Amino acid sequence: MPTRTARTAWTGTLQEGSGQVEMTSSGVGTYDVSFPQRAAENADGTTSPEELIAAAHSSCYAMQLSALIGQAGGTPQALDVQADVSLGEDPAGGFRLTGITLTVRGEVEGLDADGFARAAEAAKAGCPVSKALTGVDITLDAALEG
Repeated sequence: MPTRTARTAWTGTLQEGSGQVEMTSSGVGTYDVSFPQRAAENADGTTSPEELIAAAHSSCYAMQLSALIGQAGGTPQALDVQADVSLGEDPAGGFRLTGITLTVRGEVEGLDADGFARAAEAAKAGCPVSKALTGVDITLDAALEG
């Protein structure tokens, strides 16, 4: 399996500095980062490690769920997956990820609500990004639509 690469060029202090994250492997873009925007309610055009983790988790989860639906005899027509990643203070000092909420709405042929719920829970446990984030509380809200 391949290794994927991103790099960040940072200048300045934590509070006054800024950086740019480059998606090196794919070449899809370079994105601004700054700590003040990371800690602010409004991202104001900058990304953050938490948003990048949310992107990784939502896409990984969607792939894993799609595979598990197929293994259970269903056919995914559409999956809408959102990952909300929260940053907060760490009691030991500094900051930490305080939680992740995965929300998925699916249109699936060949599975009932119980089968979808089982696949959704298994995908939460089996997704490689979920496995990498075992130190963070991950909650799931999964439902069929249509």
